[in-house]
Amino acid sequence: MDIDKRTQQLAGRLAYIRDIFGPRENASVAMLKHRLEEFLAHASGYGMRELQVQVSRLEELFSLLEGKLESELCPMDRVRIVRHPQRISLKDILENVYDNYTEIGGQDEWSIDPGIIIARATIARRMGKKTVHQPVMVIGQEKGHGQEFRNGGSIKPWGNANALYYMRVAEVENIPIHTYVFTPGAYPVEDYPGAAQQIAKNLYVMAGLKVPVVAVFSEGGSGGAEAIALADKRLMLSHGYYSVISPEGAAAIEGGLKQKATPELIERCADRLKITAEDNLRLGFIDRVIQEPALGARPEHYDFFRQLRREVIRATDEVVHQAQSLGPLRALAMRRQQRSSDPQDIFVRWQLRPSARNALVQRRYDKFRAMSRTAFRDNRSLGVRLTTALARGLWSVHSLLTHDFLARYKRRFSGLLEQIEAEMRALGQGMGGPFARFSGAGRGGVPPEALERLTTLSCPEEGACRIEDVWVYVSPKSREDRTLTCPNTASHGCQDLWAPDLFNEFAGVCSHCGHHFPMEFQWYLYNVFNFAQAYEFNAALEAANPLEYEGFDLKLAEAKRATGLGSSCITFETRLEGIATVVAVLASPFRGGTVGAAEGEKLIRAAERARIKRMPFILYSHGTAGIRIQEGTCGVIQMPRVTMAVRRYIDAGGLYLVLYDTNSYAGPVASFLGCSPYQFAVRSSNIGFAGPGVIKETTGVEVPPKYHRAFSALSRGHIQGIWDRRDLKKNLHQALLTMGGRNLYYR
Repeated sequence: MDIDKRTQQLAGRLAYIRDIFGPRENASVAMLKHRLEEFLAHASGYGMRELQVQVSRLEELFSLLEGKLESELCPMDRVRIVRHPQRISLKDILENVYDNYTEIGGQDEWSIDPGIIIARATIARRMGKKTVHQPVMVIGQEKGHGQEFRNGGSIKPWGNANALYYMRVAEVENIPIHTYVFTPGAYPVEDYPGAAQQIAKNLYVMAGLKVPVVAVFSEGGSGGAEAIALADKRLMLSHGYYSVISPEGAAAIEGGLKQKATPELIERCADRLKITAEDNLRLGFIDRVIQEPALGARPEHYDFFRQLRREVIRATDEVVHQAQSLGPLRALAMRRQQRSSDPQDIFVRWQLRPSARNALVQRRYDKFRAMSRTAFRDNRSLGVRLTTALARGLWSVHSLLTHDFLARYKRRFSGLLEQIEAEMRALGQGMGGPFARFSGAGRGGVPPEALERLTTLSCPEEGACRIEDVWVYVSPKSREDRTLTCPNTASHGCQDLWAPDLFNEFAGVCSHCGHHFPMEFQWYLYNVFNFAQAYEFNAALEAANPLEYEGFDLKLAEAKRATGLGSSCITFETRLEGIATVVAVLASPFRGGTVGAAEGEKLIRAAERARIKRMPFILYSHGTAGIRIQEGTCGVIQMPRVTMAVRRYIDAGGLYLVLYDTNSYAGPVASFLGCSPYQFAVRSSNIGFAGPGVIKETTGVEVPPKYHRAFSALSRGHIQGIWDRRDLKKNLHQALLTMGGRNLYYR
């Protein structure tokens, strides 16, 4: 009976190895297959003693060749390992790493996504003879072992919403959060809350969580991974992968194929994207690699679970130690202890003191701020860099004195005067006589002419004060001597439009139904954001090829030549009707408006500039196709990096306003665009996590034709309003006045 069980285990190991290496021929795999078949063919002729010897030899051969095969793994083999049904799952980790746990979060699909598990768990620690049970919140995607209802670990928006809720619970209870990333990507559905909308909320909140967060990566696919992976310590299993997109998705995009991508192209993309644990450690996106058994960890590898337990304890201890002092003796012991020693030998209480919580958030920001700093090209001279740093320092001092010191006392004194004046006016109205002079000649002491300005419409007669639209920039399409038919002609009866009128006076808007034809990003730069008088900064930061992705240098050079831009992001200071503002623009003609390390760095610096100079920050998306896949993790890491900079700006009192146009999808919408409390869209915009083609490919669901239109985004609360292109400048100015006041520093 024991022989039969061991033989079945060997057959299972062989099947697993063949699944990992796929159709690729391998001499070691062929040898194992031959030797096992040979043993099974002759097993009936062996005695019991000989069977024991032969099975033991086979087991030794399997162990030997598995170690050899481990060194032959390519990136795509590792992808197959993390997707295999025998791969460890979050349930296995909860059973073997933590001492006790209880699942929480709901009872059905609409209150808890089966693809995500949230559990309150404990880890027992020794303190002398005493055992201390330290609580922790565990959150992660659950793929299970071939369980279809888990949806392959692709999380729906309400699953991420539940995860966010219990992260906040952990913050209130002052306990650490351990997250486990086992997802190929988020489920791209735009019901309420939309996928992009919810991931953006998760990133925004995680950026400011005041408890230790430790993330462990097994399969980290794009924005779905980032939804729970913004952490103080990021560990990665040695056979895991962390990428901007799956190798199959990259092959489909890179190859431009309508049919299924070839296995050879998928293998090449997996290698080019630098997705392995070693690649991500070298690039600085994870802190440590947790070594797994040969060919990947499976549920029967109990020694691995003990190692994983040590690593998550050590990582949590380190986060706490960095945020607050542990005392000189324990700190010295932690520095001296070897990696192989058990971290439980040194007790660290995981509840942070109030004084350490802000320090933790600052360290988290510094950690992500330092990522991908070498993944773009900075063409500034040394003199320009020094001058920029000096100007930044001077502006910081100026803002500190003007807004944080002098303005504080000015506000207090002004408030006192306003209280006194209001009391005197009330007294004058009630008693008359000598106090009447405080009430003035008009109502409540307001002069009649001022009262009229405050209480009447700015344009009482429509024709009397209308100013004809005169656009600084006119689209080149206005020089075409032809007519265009509005797409809504069949339903709205629109007449044909003459191109010189449509793209000049009408600003690309149908005069009958209001349909918006596409316009160049330059139209918005000059006609809305006054770019002719603006000061552009960080133009010398240009997109690069940090992964040395094959053929991408030529594509970048062509994009730079065709657009005259160094990246898809333009950042500048301008004045909107006299109001100083920092503006960032994502220009779709440059590689589809995709975001990489250069764009992320420019956006971060723009947010920092707006914070230091106490200006509002407007981010206009002329269109973005998402994260630039050729930059791999250097691109996807911009989602948390820029979101953290935006949160820091908002927490300092800034007004962050986002304006969408044309097609805005994927990572940017699921992070730094979608986290704004003030989001508006130009009419006819499309907004979402994934386009209709991607949704059909990944889920098999065909979405309705207007699924991503701005009106759908408005109905589910993603955006707060839809604006006509011709009114953008007026609406932006009005928004700045009503949302921020005239001094435009808001708290």
